[in-house]
Amino acid sequence: MEKRGPTNRIVEDNILAILDASGLTDARDYDDDRLTFLEALRASSIVAENITAPSCKMFEAVFQILRDRRSLELAVASYQLLCELDKRFPRVYLSHVDKSESSDSAPLELFEVKEAWSPFVLGLESSYSGREVTDKNLDEPMDSYRFLVLVQGIKQLADGMSFQVSDPKPMGNVLLFQYLVSVLEGDFLPRNTVYKETMNWVLLRESLLNMLLGSRRISYKNLIKDCLSIISKGFHSHAKCSTHELEHTEKSPTTIANEHNTSLAFALVELEKGTCIALQKFLVLIMELDMSKKQADVRGDTSRADGVRTPLVEIILDELTYDEDLLLQFFSVFSDPKWKMEIILQYFRKYITKPATRTRRSNVSSDDDTFHGILRCFSNGKSTKSIIKKISLDECQLLLAHGFQAYLALQHHVKENAASGGDIGSVSLVQICKDVISAFHNIRTTNGDIEILPFGKEALFTAATILALKT
Repeated sequence: MEKRGPTNRIVEDNILAILDASGLTDARDYDDDRLTFLEALRASSIVAENITAPSCKMFEAVFQILRDRRSLELAVASYQLLCELDKRFPRVYLSHVDKSESSDSAPLELFEVKEAWSPFVLGLESSYSGREVTDKNLDEPMDSYRFLVLVQGIKQLADGMSFQVSDPKPMGNVLLFQYLVSVLEGDFLPRNTVYKETMNWVLLRESLLNMLLGSRRISYKNLIKDCLSIISKGFHSHAKCSTHELEHTEKSPTTIANEHNTSLAFALVELEKGTCIALQKFLVLIMELDMSKKQADVRGDTSRADGVRTPLVEIILDELTYDEDLLLQFFSVFSDPKWKMEIILQYFRKYITKPATRTRRSNVSSDDDTFHGILRCFSNGKSTKSIIKKISLDECQLLLAHGFQAYLALQHHVKENAASGGDIGSVSLVQICKDVISAFHNIRTTNGDIEILPFGKEALFTAATILALKT
């Protein structure tokens, strides 16, 4: 970061002075001062013509307002400002090595602002790790243990712990989690981009995400299981209950405690959506890290210091295999096409036996590991029956329908995914549609003409529509 001159220090002191709570006895005045502080900081660092880079103290003050969870208004305002500041003053960013060359093919260089503020204290474990997290120690550093506790708290909401719409703490925790994931993403993606060009594993070893997951203070698998639970359950019941409560209180104005109840109730739906997106980003980041680490392992670039961690896809597959309800919920929510395809392909690979040998005259296609290869396993009654013995009928329909959905989405990103595990192969879309229809036909006829489930019917309708348009 650039060194701050006297003018910048004066601006900082004036803005921070707004937070002086001495002499304040009214909670509303206390909150108003914090809103004024956030507005002043936005004016000087975002809106002004000659913007002033916030100091670490100012970043920390905004972050602490988010962690305090005094009101939803303060939580939302501080969350939005932190996101805006991170975009304007990134801690890690990419730039072309030769700035005179505007071509997209020019080499990229990673830049890190070493003195930049960060909400995380990782690497050398914080001395506060392992202590019970309470409202009295919210100002302590956000380390791996506190991140785990934060996720566990959100899981409790998804598990059905009730809360009042007038209580900003649960919503504040959700916004805090969303912000922390955005920080992890902003740090990891530039590093991973340069890693793919340079194969310098040190760039990813020093990423916040790698240090967070590698911490000995947390159970990595339990963290992932909590994330899967949240992403599958959401806060549906709470949103409905709160909306009903709101409708009731609107009919009886005397029961409304304060004017913020309305925004708190309706915010639940948006908070759930934002949390789902953040959780997906978090899982995708981990899977991208796993893929890059696997490459580094093959190249011999990793060491014992990097530790051993079960790839996330394997953990997800284990959870989905033993919980059919989770399987349905997960694929209904998880929308990233690249990794949805990879998870579905690996799920089928566990139960579809590959030929022991393959000769030059073998009639088995070389695209066994693509979606087309999976569809070919359902091309006749015998092989379809063999798969159904290992995977239930409902699971087969679900996996094929969502696999087809992911395949269609990947059609728009062929170049991006060509070298990944989610490769869609070189088979035409028309052939894929024909194979999808054939697969569902064989599933139905091999088991007494069973009824195709709704999501299977949607896949069949889509495939038939595409065929009608293409032929």
